[in-house]
Amino acid sequence: MSSEAHLPGAMANGTTTEAPSSLSNSTATPISTTAQPNFIDSLLNKIPLPRWALIAIVVAVGLVLLLLLVCIIRCCCCRKKRKKKEKVNLRSLNGTSTTTSLVQPDTEDIECGLEDEKRGRLQYSLEYDFRNQEMKVAVKQAADLKAMDSGGTSDPYVIVYLTSDIRKKYETKVHRKTLSPVFNESFVFQIPQADVTETMLVMQVYDFNRFSKHDIIGEMRLPLGDVDLHHVMEQWHELSAASKIEQERLGEICFSLRYVPSTSKLTVVIIEAKKLKRMNSQGLSDPYVKVQLILNKKKWKRKKTSVKKNTLSPYFNEAFVFEVPFSLIQNVDLVISIWHHDKVTKDEQIGKLFLSCRATGNQLRHWSDMLANPRRPMAQWHSLQPAEEMDKTLGLKTRFKLPLPNS
Repeated sequence: MSSEAHLPGAMANGTTTEAPSSLSNSTATPISTTAQPNFIDSLLNKIPLPRWALIAIVVAVGLVLLLLLVCIIRCCCCRKKRKKKEKVNLRSLNGTSTTTSLVQPDTEDIECGLEDEKRGRLQYSLEYDFRNQEMKVAVKQAADLKAMDSGGTSDPYVIVYLTSDIRKKYETKVHRKTLSPVFNESFVFQIPQADVTETMLVMQVYDFNRFSKHDIIGEMRLPLGDVDLHHVMEQWHELSAASKIEQERLGEICFSLRYVPSTSKLTVVIIEAKKLKRMNSQGLSDPYVKVQLILNKKKWKRKKTSVKKNTLSPYFNEAFVFEVPFSLIQNVDLVISIWHHDKVTKDEQIGKLFLSCRATGNQLRHWSDMLANPRRPMAQWHSLQPAEEMDKTLGLKTRFKLPLPNS
């Protein structure tokens, strides 16, 4: 017998038969014991919750994280859009329409406030008489005025004036309970042709209140320099919100200053003035200039020019010399004031200004130039200021005190 016949599971043709079951069991058992257990399954087995509860928690956490991610992305996109709007290169813009869109809000932002901004319209006519130097202003009518009363109406009237002389104002009649009044009233202003280009026509529409302050509905301002006065003009104008009350124009004055420390001489030359405030019924003035020195807030020395009749642009060219020691020049205030001479009543101040080391603006600059350039006259134009404001700033002390009443 050959050796191959004694081998188990072997056949004569060289093929093998299946191993006995005992052998297969003995070889399979070690394989199952050596495999590593799943980490996730072991971790889940340790959590004392059912599988469906764990799955629900994971899904909820995922949704929260997704929402947070969406919010972060939206915030980043909004910031990028804002930065693009802010970082617009103005140099690359051509045309007024694009520039206007940058400085004005979008129409969607102002649609809600359009009704509040509408104040109505005013129709007027304008005619200038070159021969008599007169401006005729006619207030025709108004329409679609803003309602100021609780009943949805207003009691409108119009105030008309020119900025060249805001003291002279005209008023129309009051029209009761209407938003579309018809006025048909005319007013005449005296205004020289030379002042027309620098003057503005102002019409203010008010709501009349019997027991309280009158409320302004709106106003229109028309620069006369933009109007062709050779033709009669009649048109409608949209009313806008009222602006701040403008300061009355008092005029300008030109004078020179010269100080010589070695001789203690301060020379003030009043040269001329222009565009002075109208003080008489003819629309002119009789101006003269006062020159005062104030020492330690007390009146010290004073001189004045001659009176120039019927003019708003007087020419003086008058010089005044004051003796001011160099030790006192730092404590001196030079006060320049223009007055209107009145033969019947008391003279009225047109305007005033002062120069010193405690002055400001052009006045301080002029005074500093004088001190920095001794023996050299320094001339400059100055705008007149209200006398009340200048007196308050100067804080002058009275020489005489009133006796106290007996207790």
